[in-house]
Amino acid sequence: MADGSGLAKMRAGGKFLDADQTADGSARAVVSFDGLDTLWVNTGTLCNIECRHCYIESSPANDRLAYLTFDDFTPFLREAISVGVREIGFTGGEPFMNPDIIRMAEASLEAGLTALVLTNAMRPAMRPAMRDGVRRLAAQFGARLHLRVSLDHYAAELHDDERGAGAFQSAVEGLKAFNADGVSLSVAGRASFEESDRAARDGYAALFGAIGLRLDAENPAALVLFPEMDENVDTPEITTACWSILNRSPSEMMCANTRMLIKRKGDRPSIVACTLIVDDPQFDMGETLKDAARPVRLNHPHCSRFCVLGGARCSA
Repeated sequence: MADGSGLAKMRAGGKFLDADQTADGSARAVVSFDGLDTLWVNTGTLCNIECRHCYIESSPANDRLAYLTFDDFTPFLREAISVGVREIGFTGGEPFMNPDIIRMAEASLEAGLTALVLTNAMRPAMRPAMRDGVRRLAAQFGARLHLRVSLDHYAAELHDDERGAGAFQSAVEGLKAFNADGVSLSVAGRASFEESDRAARDGYAALFGAIGLRLDAENPAALVLFPEMDENVDTPEITTACWSILNRSPSEMMCANTRMLIKRKGDRPSIVACTLIVDDPQFDMGETLKDAARPVRLNHPHCSRFCVLGGARCSA
């Protein structure tokens, strides 16, 4: 589980300290806001399991991000619609532990948007009220409701090493159930385990065939392989020169066109710049989407390892 010690060590060495300059005095990379495509909603940090490398430290006991209620959500949904958002993404924690997840997804779909739910597909998602709700929304709205199921590896022992004994089988049973219900699905794995992308996709393809899941493991939208998020591994700071060196564009970064709604325990709902960073005040963006329509300085290791160097995005 992430403990922040890696970030503390990097900051002790002078990295990720100054908002405008890197440790060597170079200009820090900044991402301009290009308009909101996806509004992420953190439904709360409570989760039915505790993963060893969870970037947000979700667990059965961690409620520092409280359950977001339907009433909390609706003003932000209205504002998102007014600025042309296309997708609402629900993450956690485990979204299906939030009692209002079905109502929030339904409101998003009724507004003509896509609703993407990130889930481990385990027991909370299989409760009758949740499974029946997902089945109903899938029947009504088709592929505009989409579930992305976390399956760290195609081998049970490696997935369970991260998430606990029996987690793999439980997730696979959830995948099979949602597939039988006609729900639009994809899988999120981890690009680690010292294997190539080719080996990983071949392994997942074999698993999908074995469990009767019609997903194309070659399609990066159907099988997303996220970079490793080990906070104890050092990562370089991103300077303005990195864009040309790496042949990347600031507009490709998540924070160019996404924001996330959170509710810290005891506080009002608010907006942060990134789905990955909820405890660093420099990424707090205010209490409205209008407040949040401003540039983001890439002053955190996650900006480097996940987005710029990892080339990853949480959106569909």
